[in-house]
Amino acid sequence: MEIKRKGEQTVVQDPEQYFTGKVTIIGQFSREAPSRVTGAIVHFEPGARTAWHTHPLGQTLIVTEGVGWTQVEDEEKLEFHAGDIMLCPADKKHWHGATPHEAMTHVAIQETLDGKNVTWMEKVTDEEYLGAGGAK
Repeated sequence: MEIKRKGEQTVVQDPEQYFTGKVTIIGQFSREAPSRVTGAIVHFEPGARTAWHTHPLGQTLIVTEGVGWTQVEDEEKLEFHAGDIMLCPADKKHWHGATPHEAMTHVAIQETLDGKNVTWMEKVTDEEYLGAGGAK
């Protein structure tokens, strides 16, 4: 058994390349092969969000605090709350983050495929973030 103590975990603040707004990533982890599981705890301040991205084998988000939004490209934007679990589909372009007025924290769990667990794309614009979503 291995325990990654809270005080020893890496904390990453505001990685601008992949996020908009104030974001804190805590406790990034990856399991040794043959496992493919990776994850982290991600906290989004109000208005913060990911860039558009995909996961080759999908992603599971366990929302531990607050209220957030998520959207798959060309689909309706959805709201989620603390206690919700989101199952992001494999290879679907999407984003997620806090709402404009409330912070949100989730545990993100995904698997790697051929050494990659995410493909980052362009940032979500304010118009996309604040809009209703759906067909373009």
